[in-house]
Amino acid sequence: MNKIIGLACLLVLLISSCGDDLLIPKPPTYLRTDFPKHEYVKINDATTYSFELSKAYFAKPLTYKGELTNHKEINLGPLNGILYLNYYPVPNRDTLVRYINLSNDKVDEHQIKATKIKDQNFVFPDKKVYGTLFEFEGNVATNFQFYLTDSASHFIRGEVLMNCRPNYDSLRPSLNYLKVDLLHLIETLEWKKK
Repeated sequence: MNKIIGLACLLVLLISSCGDDLLIPKPPTYLRTDFPKHEYVKINDATTYSFELSKAYFAKPLTYKGELTNHKEINLGPLNGILYLNYYPVPNRDTLVRYINLSNDKVDEHQIKATKIKDQNFVFPDKKVYGTLFEFEGNVATNFQFYLTDSASHFIRGEVLMNCRPNYDSLRPSLNYLKVDLLHLIETLEWKKK
């Protein structure tokens, strides 16, 4: 009797599985990354510096206590992130050293999560622009930080924050695109003459 019930169940299972609704495994999916072409527009700060920024991004000056500052918040548009540019005047050599050390300390804060930190130095003596770009690999809060100075009276610190949970593998195409624009910003930065 048990053999007959088992055979009947097997027969029903075989007959019901012969339909057109076969399960087909889905292929793996990938993030679609349609980024705009790299085109740039010059951004002028009235008193301190200028640089070229991607047309896909939007820069706005920041205010403090109702007063306009030389700091900028750059919305990274299709990349869903923010680039903060903080400008500080440098009254003396000790202040410059303090700003550079502060920037390096901010980089060190991410050593725990970063799998690798690459740095790239910039030296443009004809424009008096010197600095370092730090690129963080891994699931970190910021993937790029940099500072630029003229070694005498200007200092800019930049930091990129993406508006999403840090997942380096998923963000890599966006970060590669952004790196091109950051390098262009750094290479086109100029200090205003006093």
